Amino acid sequence: MLQLRPNCECCNKDLPNESPDARICTFECTFCSDCAASKRQGICPNCGGELVARPRRPADKLVRYPASTERVFKPAGCLATG
Repeated sequence: MLQLRPNCECCNKDLPNESPDARICTFECTFCSDCAASKRQGICPNCGGELVARPRRPADKLVRYPASTERVFKPAGCLATG
């Protein structure tokens, strides 16, 4: 089950479950759409995997399966590429 991390690892922007701006890789590293596109060109700085839109968990499932509250913030790994 996805952790649904609460923030962007680059800029620390809040990314709640319902946010359409969240992007993830297969290791669940989480970024906002702006950082994923402009700073990382759609590639995760941690594993090199593709960053894709994070699915949103249905609200009625959040009660039993809540989103993670653990914030991961690694701005040094999110320097612009290219």
